Amino acid sequence: MFKSLFTNSVGILFSRILGFVRDLLTASILGANVYSDIFFIAFKLPNLFRRIFAEGAFTQTFLPAFTRARHKAVFSVHIFLLFFGFILLMTVAVNLFPQAAAKLIALGFDAQTVALAAPYVAINFFYLPLIFAVTFLSTFLQYKNHFATTAFATGLLNIALILALLLAKGHGSGTVVFYLSCGVVLGGAAQLLVHLLAIRALGLHRLLLGGIRYYRRKAAQIREETSRFTREFFPAVWGNSTAQFAAFLDTWLASFLSAGVISYLYYANRVFQLPLALFAIATSVALFPKVSRHLKHGDEAKARAMLSKAFLFLLYLLGLSAIGGTVLAEEIIRLLFERGAFSAADSAHTALILQMYLIGLLPFGLNKLFSLWLYAQRRQAEAAKIATWSLGTNILFSLALIYPLGGAGLALSTTISGFVALAATLKAVGKSHLSDIIRPKDGMLWLLASVLFAVMMIGVKVYLMPLLFEGR
Repeated sequence: MFKSLFTNSVGILFSRILGFVRDLLTASILGANVYSDIFFIAFKLPNLFRRIFAEGAFTQTFLPAFTRARHKAVFSVHIFLLFFGFILLMTVAVNLFPQAAAKLIALGFDAQTVALAAPYVAINFFYLPLIFAVTFLSTFLQYKNHFATTAFATGLLNIALILALLLAKGHGSGTVVFYLSCGVVLGGAAQLLVHLLAIRALGLHRLLLGGIRYYRRKAAQIREETSRFTREFFPAVWGNSTAQFAAFLDTWLASFLSAGVISYLYYANRVFQLPLALFAIATSVALFPKVSRHLKHGDEAKARAMLSKAFLFLLYLLGLSAIGGTVLAEEIIRLLFERGAFSAADSAHTALILQMYLIGLLPFGLNKLFSLWLYAQRRQAEAAKIATWSLGTNILFSLALIYPLGGAGLALSTTISGFVALAATLKAVGKSHLSDIIRPKDGMLWLLASVLFAVMMIGVKVYLMPLLFEGR
């Protein structure tokens, strides 16, 4: 487990470092204004569908179904053609009606801003079919316990965007957004290329070619497996999409606030996502194929033992990350983004939003871990119900907190929904399983470590950080 986790974490760290370089350049060149908002809006819709269809629901439904399928090759090809065709039609529709798509994402934008954003929305959406193909291929690599290609390939998107920013530097803001949009599509194409090379290197292309060759002959034999996959997929879509709809809701509501709030939410969420991706997502990706196999063979004890080790790992790392990040939020934002067009006031607004997000880091990360149990047992409907409660909580608090707290209120609403989701997931997993996964002494040790770490972080903030920023 830890070898796969290390590979995922290093790959994610590599990508996130490049992502921060990209964000640093974006903040410096575009700042936090209507044009930066337009780019984040343009990339929001394909990114939303990518996380719903490509990364979350598809992987967590396809992998257990593929593991159990009798005709794996034909089943895989059928599922790919079904979903790729749907995504391609969606991409064509967005390019035919880009203004409607832009208005859907940012209802608070006026007609002029929507017209500005529309062509960039159309360009960015070509990323979706590319990244779905990447995710489909990455599922095969996960099945073979090969994680390196997917983990490191994410960095290719950031490299493409960094090059786009460097090429566009010195041009007008509209040109910069155009270069960034083209960079998104080229980054997706580069990710697809390296996954095709990895599939060929591992000999998995033979399985796919066999599926194409025998597709017509054996299509009838996979009807039952396909029907079951479809029944499980749609609850999984809902279960995985609520967090993305929550982010979409934040952007939608933020479009009614002053210019720059969408960008503040984006930059704060980027920092928040680093420990979440580095530890929680990397762990869940490494664990999921193994937990699915153990449960398939009826070995629940081994599955629980793996979750117990991962729980302790995440408890410490996410907990300490949340404490350190909350105490040093403003210093982190200033260090990363405050230069060029990104002002001290922008840093202060972004730091407050980051603190609201970080309060929910631990529950979001642990929920990622425990929801694996439900998906590996193919309990997608239960996961969907939990997600519905979480999304409902988010909507309720977002509407209540947006005007008194602005962007910070939207972030706090997301955090509250994370606590609701974790509580419901733990209840669904059940006390009998949790008693084998969570040990009381682990919580006491974490509490002691957290107090000591908080004292240390406050000392760093009070005594060392003023020296670091002196003269800036």
